[in-house]
Amino acid sequence: MESDQPLSVFCTVMAMNTTDFCYLVCSRCEKTLPNEYISCKYCDPKCLNPGSSNSKRLYRILVSIAASEEVFVVVMFDRVARVLIGCSANEFFNFTMVNPSAAVTASKLLEGKMFQMKLSKPKMNGNAQHLRAISVTPLCSDFTPAIKTLKELYKDAVSLSQQSPCSGHGNP
Repeated sequence: MESDQPLSVFCTVMAMNTTDFCYLVCSRCEKTLPNEYISCKYCDPKCLNPGSSNSKRLYRILVSIAASEEVFVVVMFDRVARVLIGCSANEFFNFTMVNPSAAVTASKLLEGKMFQMKLSKPKMNGNAQHLRAISVTPLCSDFTPAIKTLKELYKDAVSLSQQSPCSGHGNP
């Protein structure tokens, strides 16, 4: 990518890194928090609404995409990743806590899907090293965000596990 201008590409998702798909931020100022912290050292916790959480999760997903004759690793932050996943990072994190294989399944659901993405160079004010997806548009008119399919898949798994061993065999 030569220019500083965003590049628009038609691409296919090849893989999604599911080991570290989100990070913790202050729910007020959105500064990154270490995983063990739930409150921000920059914000006065007394100013927050009582009973509200001091932290939330945002997406940071590494995705391998194929465009033309090249394969890129791009980073998708919260606004863009929500298009693919279909829910907040908090909701997806909680879903994966109950269904540990859900993140890997989401990656498999998105593999081979085609999108138009707008990519920008990494910002030079930190240790960013990957192209950044700044927008994503599904190219298939019947695209379904991963969470919708995951909820159907895991609902079926839950209902199967809750059936008695005798059900469906004609036994009373």
